[in-house]
Parts: sequence; C-alpha cells; structure tokens
Amino acid sequence: MASSSFLTGERAVVALFISRIVFSVPQSLLSESLSLSLLSLLALSVEISVDASSSVPLSHFFKTRPGASSGIFLGAVTLPGVMVSKLIQMSRAVSLNQSGSEELEILQLLYWVTSASCYMVLTSLCFIFYQQSDTKNCATSRCSSSCIALYFVVCCVSFAVKSHSGWYTAAILLWLFSHGYAAVKLIQNILHTFPACASIGEALLVTVGLVIYFGDMLACTAAKSHGYFTASKLVTVPYGIQRSEVSVIIQGLIIGLLLFPMMFKYMLQFLERVSLASSRDTADNHMRRSCVFYISLVCVLIIAVPSWMQLVQDFHVHPFLWVLDFVLSEPLKRVSLCIYWLVVIYVSVIRFYNISKSSKIERILLRKYYHLMAVSMFVPALILQPKFLDLAFGAALAVFLMLEIIRIWRIWPLGQLVHQFMNAFTDHRDTDLLVVSHFSLLLGCALPIWLSSGFNDRPLAPFAGILSLGIGDTMASVVGYKYGVLRWSKTGKKTIEGTAAGITSVLAACSILLPLLATTRYVQNWFSLLFAVTISGLLEAYTAQLDNAFIPLVFYSLLCL
Repeated sequence: MASSSFLTGERAVVALFISRIVFSVPQSLLSESLSLSLLSLLALSVEISVDASSSVPLSHFFKTRPGASSGIFLGAVTLPGVMVSKLIQMSRAVSLNQSGSEELEILQLLYWVTSASCYMVLTSLCFIFYQQSDTKNCATSRCSSSCIALYFVVCCVSFAVKSHSGWYTAAILLWLFSHGYAAVKLIQNILHTFPACASIGEALLVTVGLVIYFGDMLACTAAKSHGYFTASKLVTVPYGIQRSEVSVIIQGLIIGLLLFPMMFKYMLQFLERVSLASSRDTADNHMRRSCVFYISLVCVLIIAVPSWMQLVQDFHVHPFLWVLDFVLSEPLKRVSLCIYWLVVIYVSVIRFYNISKSSKIERILLRKYYHLMAVSMFVPALILQPKFLDLAFGAALAVFLMLEIIRIWRIWPLGQLVHQFMNAFTDHRDTDLLVVSHFSLLLGCALPIWLSSGFNDRPLAPFAGILSLGIGDTMASVVGYKYGVLRWSKTGKKTIEGTAAGITSVLAACSILLPLLATTRYVQNWFSLLFAVTISGLLEAYTAQLDNAFIPLVFYSLLCL
C-alpha cells in the first residue's frame, strides 16, 4: 500500500513527458539526455522523500502554498525538458543546413545552465531535508546520492570531451556553479519573502527562469563590453551573438522592473537616514514615498534601462523612439491591432468586473472568460503580426509588473484601486501579498511564442500557450463544472468529462489552425499531436500546481518534437 502511494497521477504524467523527450533525443545529444534522466530521478526521489516524511514535514523548512503538493518533480524537470526539446529542434536545423552549429552550442550551454540550477536546488533540498529527517538510510536517499554523483560526472565528461582545454572545462563548471548557487539563494529568498504564495515546484520554476534570464543579461553585457571581463571570455563569447532589437527591449524592461523594488527599498532607507527633520505625519510620509517612487521609476525606465539597451544593441535612436518607429512602420496593421486590443480589453474588463461584483457566477468560470479573451486577441496577431506580438507581450508584462509593484507598496493614488480591482478575480492561489494569476496567463501565452523565435519547423508550437490555456483549460473547466460527474480522484475537483472536453477542443482547434499555417512543408504527425494534447490535458487534470505556468511549457516541449 505504501509503494502505491508513490505513484500519483501527476508523477505518472510527468514521467511520460520526460520519457517522450528522452526517447526522441538523437545520438549527438546523448549526454544531455542522460543528464535529464538523472535529474528526473533525483527530483522524483526528493519529492517522494519530502511527501512521505512524517517526522519532518515540508512546512518545517518553508511555508508553502496551502492545498498544493510539493511539486518538486514537475518544477525541476519542466525547464530542462523545454531546453532539450529546443536542442532536438535545433539539431534538425543544423542537419538541414538551416542554422549554424554556433546556435546549437549556445542552446547546449543554456541547457546545462538550466539543469545545473535545478540540480543545485535539489541538492540543497536533499542536504536540508536529510539533515533533520529519519530517512538518511532509506532507498530514496541512496538514489538521490547516486544521481547527484552521476550527474556531476556526466557534466564534467560532456565538457571535457568537447574541448581539449582544461581551463575551458573549469570555466564552464564555475559558470554553472555560479548559476546554481544563485538559484539556491534566490529560491530561499522567494519562499521567505512571499510565504504561502507558491509551492516548492512553482518557486523552483520561477527561480530557474529568473536565474537564466539574469545570467544571460550579465553574460551578454560582459560579451558586449569590449575588453572587460576577460577572465570570463571563454564563457561569455557565445552570448555576444547578434540579437533582435525586440528581444533586447523586452529583456531590459523586465529586468529593470524586477530590480526596481530592491533599489526603491534601499533608496527609502537612505532617505530616512539622511533626513534631519523627518515628519511624523503618516499622510505626509506616504505622499513623499509616492513622489520618490514615481521619480525613481521614470529615471529607471527613461535613463538606466535604455542605457543598457544601447550598450548591448546598436540603436541609432533612443530605444523607445525605435519602438514608436517600429509600430508606425506598418500603421494600418499595427495601429489597428493596438486599437482592437484596447477595445477588447476595455469592454471585457468593465463587463467582467461588474459581473464579479453583482453576479453569483463562480469565480473560476469568470476567470476563464479572460482565457477566451486571450484567444480572440492573440491568435489573429500571431498569424498576421508575430514580431509585433512579441513586443506587445513584453509591454504588457512590463505594465503588469509596474501595477503589481504599485499594489504591493500601496503607492498613491493607484495602489488601493489596483488592489481592489485584482481582488475581484483572485482565487485560492493568490494572496494579498502576491497576485500571480494574471502573470501566469500572460507568460503562459507568451513564452511559447518567444521560445519559437528563430528556427521553427513546428507551426503549432508557438500556439501552445493559447491552445492549452485559452481553449483546452477553458473548455475543461466549463464542461467539468456544468456537466462533470466522474472525478479523477475522491479529493480532487477535476472531472473526466472536463478533461475529455479540453483534449477534444484542442484537437479541433489544431485541425482548424493547420490549414491556415500551411506555409511550411511540415506534415503533422497526428499520433504525436494526440500524445502531446493528451499529456497536457492529463497534467491539467492531475496537477495541484499553477497549471497556467506548467501546461503551456509541457505542451510546447512535446510539440517541438
């Protein structure tokens, strides 16, 4: 009976997801396939140990989101799985002479950065957990130790074989270790700063994503800073490759806004110390803080962030003027698209907000209307203006970040208004401390599109987020709520009828989209598509994690194969 409890629906689905990727890997990526398998075994053994322990519960170390499982297995393998799928796709491009080997090498380095970050977090969880648990001699403990040792050996051998230089191997290992160490510190900081806001798996997904993004920014800056950081030249040279202006603008905006709260906090502390006559009037202090906030935010967005953009990309004008010129370069299409988006957003937000205050409609159904709104907004743009949609996603994410910062800090005059508005659409996964649902929906739709930039021989892959969230998740919720009878588990709310409706609706949408995307010679393998849709549908049914974050990435990875 105890062994059967180890096999849960979520773990079975994740195991099928990883198996599909591993068995699709070509021989040239054997070390990446082996390391992904070892990472998966390590994550599974850690999750089993954490969930099965009764003497030292997970809440003893971290205050995680109530009602959610640890999610370690899913959180640890999602991003490495995405990177291996991209490697498989890029290896096809190299074999067809549609891409150079340099891009494949960059992706390989990014994969090892991703998996090493997950590996270091899992290793730290092993160390923390087993230090105070009574399971030090159990089978999962021995499995974890073996996976940790074997993964390190595979990593060292992989880079040693690719280069005859011991210095290169040492530099790469140091680069990977620095990312892993940053991931360990960051996940601890996230879980302590935002208690009860995320599970371990959700925090791990966010942590590794941020570490990769910040590490890429630092390496790109070093590679572009002619002559500086020469000690890391062997590592940073791959990051010096030419990037698109849109990707640089998005990266600069997002990283600048993520760093802004820390800068603002230290700025407030400094002003409090140097102020000789600090006012005791609370309202006066609040107004002063709001003024400092808006002035510093404008300085960051107008001066600091564009300066970094100018460093890594040769903009001939101010980057924001470049954005304006980019939008007006095709005014009929892009300006019309902006007007269409604004009308849809305004009508939908006003309508749904009024319904949320006066109607008895379940909040989960009300939230799904936004998923349908995402389909109506993003599908036409992705077909007609994909590059402009990339930029629009970045701008929307920047606006969401600014509003969330204003809401958390209660900055006058918008702080309280934003807080009241967000509360109308929150669910059990959101708290007053952090509202994440709108971020996960936006990123769930945007990430597959951003990841598909460059070579893409799978026309459905960019639509992974829109299909899985806007159509599959919505239909599963609506049908399951209204007509569902047979439940997947006694304690869960997900129904078999809802899952079947979600899978069927996505397959129907794919059959409609494929003729519209018939600009490539790729012939869709319907068995592979059915497998991808089914796995993502079953994951939505079984997982207790934030499905908006995981399902699009899993679906995208399988579509890339």
